[in-house]
Amino acid sequence: MIPMSKKLIAGNWKMNGTLADLLEVSAIAAAAEDAKADAVLCPPATLIDRAVSATRGTRLRIGAQDCHANTSGAHTGDISAEMLADLGAAYVILGHSERRVDHGETSRTVAAKALAARRAGLNAIICVGETEGERAGGTTLAVVEEQLRTSIPEGASAANTTVAYEPVWAIGSGRVPTNEEIAEVHAALRAALSSRFGSEATGIRLLYGGSVKPSNAGSIFSIAGVDGALVGGASLKASDFAAILSAASGT
Repeated sequence: MIPMSKKLIAGNWKMNGTLADLLEVSAIAAAAEDAKADAVLCPPATLIDRAVSATRGTRLRIGAQDCHANTSGAHTGDISAEMLADLGAAYVILGHSERRVDHGETSRTVAAKALAARRAGLNAIICVGETEGERAGGTTLAVVEEQLRTSIPEGASAANTTVAYEPVWAIGSGRVPTNEEIAEVHAALRAALSSRFGSEATGIRLLYGGSVKPSNAGSIFSIAGVDGALVGGASLKASDFAAILSAASGT
């Protein structure tokens, strides 16, 4: 079981990064060595193999940003979880709002991919989050609880599942919910996980994502129930990611 006192910081590079950026990967790996938090970096698929090679022997784990539900087949342009594991990936982000919106992914699709990730030995970072309209309409908890229920397949545990709460309206906007709002959602998600998975849910880490940066990371990590962060733009620079790792380590 993962100690809940140890936070997880996962960086999502999205569609950013070329070979020249491997220097940033190595710098992030160096920063992760001294951190008291766990660190994962999810570069684009084109860099996974080289990122794994560049960080071998370090504490930094490399992840992916998506996978297909099937092991193989006629799925042009897709990548299976087994292929990612073969490259050395340890995590995969699933159900990010950009995938749900840009590619029409449903929570059922996400659940199928989560099963595929588990089959390949990957830990799935499953994202949930409300739109600005849903937040304004007072349906945030209902929305994220339904996404959680239908996105996570049976058999979830700390070894195969991480959950990231990412309010859609906060991603890339510079806006962040209040500490009280984050705490409320994380408490609801924890209760839903515990109700469904019992003691197995104890070690499943709940990350917050959405405009996390060095200037607000410490405040976010002080919130009860926040077990780490899914970081977007701030993960592209090793100095920013290192500062967030430091905040997560309490230093």
